[in-house]
Amino acid sequence: MQTKSAAEELQNYLTDASNMQGGYAAKLFIPESADEISAILKDANESGIPVTISGARTGTVGGAVPFGGYVISMERLNGIKSIDREKSIAVVEPGVILRDFQQAVDAEGLFYPPDPTEWSCQIGGTIATNASGARSFMYGPTRYYVNRLRLVLADGIVLDLTRGQYRLGAGRKVSFVTEGGREIDIRLPSYEMPNVRKNVSGYYAQDHMDPMDVFIGSEGTLGVITEAELSLMPKPESTFSGIVFFAKESDLLAFANYLRAARHSESQPAPVINASLLEYFDDRALKFISEKFPETPSGMAGAIFFEQETTALSEEAIFEAWNELLEKHEGDIDRSWFTTSDQDRAKMREFRHALPVSVNEFIARHNQRKVGTDMSVPDDKFAGFLRFYKEILGTSGIDYVIFGHIGDCHLHANLLPKDDAEAEKARHIYGRCVAQAVMLGGTVSAEHGIGKLKSKYLQVMMGERYLNEMAEVKRSLDPKGILGRGNMFQAKLLG
Repeated sequence: MQTKSAAEELQNYLTDASNMQGGYAAKLFIPESADEISAILKDANESGIPVTISGARTGTVGGAVPFGGYVISMERLNGIKSIDREKSIAVVEPGVILRDFQQAVDAEGLFYPPDPTEWSCQIGGTIATNASGARSFMYGPTRYYVNRLRLVLADGIVLDLTRGQYRLGAGRKVSFVTEGGREIDIRLPSYEMPNVRKNVSGYYAQDHMDPMDVFIGSEGTLGVITEAELSLMPKPESTFSGIVFFAKESDLLAFANYLRAARHSESQPAPVINASLLEYFDDRALKFISEKFPETPSGMAGAIFFEQETTALSEEAIFEAWNELLEKHEGDIDRSWFTTSDQDRAKMREFRHALPVSVNEFIARHNQRKVGTDMSVPDDKFAGFLRFYKEILGTSGIDYVIFGHIGDCHLHANLLPKDDAEAEKARHIYGRCVAQAVMLGGTVSAEHGIGKLKSKYLQVMMGERYLNEMAEVKRSLDPKGILGRGNMFQAKLLG
């Protein structure tokens, strides 16, 4: 195990993709085993030293930014221990890079659905944030694919959890048993989760859930993941992809509404049209990205990027159904892009991923910090929330783009301030968007998490009672509050 304390050696571990400033730490550990992590945490817990877990540092909410204490980097726990083709499962360490894992799984003829925008993230980070992304429209978030977790708790004790091993009792109580035989009693929060398709705001808690799920999406505040068993799926035979441009936003929204209903229709258990992802670009996003992709049609109100899995038997019927649907909703078929080849599909994915990259480049040129929303709302509130975005942003005088996961009623409105005055105004607008989303029954964070930057917004969403219930869960597992200090909770809540 490497241990570092020189300022120049710690520098790369004091920030993440949020560009949150001011991070500092006393010591960096780069362990190579779970036993070494246990020893570090035992020592830190006895001394009350805060510990920040550092993965690939691709998070956007400051979760990996330390403010004192120790940093534990997971980069050396990066082994893919096994991939079982017959059982369609894999066992991995937390530092495995998602892209590397997906490539390894693909080579075995299998498929791992979670697909966050940043493929250089680590598997442990995706579990800690319950990462989702574009394909969650069909496949759901990371939680659906975690069968087993091995964690080290704040005091260095190991907890090994298998899905189905524990059940919630009355009042959402559960008793976990560590490897040493110690029982830890927990009462999960009593709140009802918002009626949205994606949500990573606070601890997961609902009736009849698997208690293991409270650790998934807990952002490193309850335990340190050292191993996970993940479910895999058969690799799709082929994929039909398209980026469809629309001259009228009303046609685009009607098209998206149809696809969303088709994907989740109980009356049509096997519809011909069944998109696996559904992404949106507004007119400003298309203009913004056209600098890198000059072939982007001009004068469009927006675009939808879709994918649907196909087989040799289904392909022709699927093509015909999509063509008919596009004609019905006035999609500009002649100027839209379609493909079934992996090479061209990769170019379409590049088009989607180039947009947030371009936004970050713009922000960096103007020496500002990105102000981007991550809220989702119930299906029946989506159209109104999009209108709210466009009205409040359109009258602000600040450049902006809107893009993201329209299939999950979850868009990213990115404000592009060019100076400090615009940045201050953008943060005020962000707060108004949070308030609107909460008023509509939505969530303040659909996929990026809370971290340090959004803890005050979680308080707006949850209120004091439910935040205190979350804090009780943390105190049960981490009495001294050393893990992920500052993430999710403001200091006053943990005492």
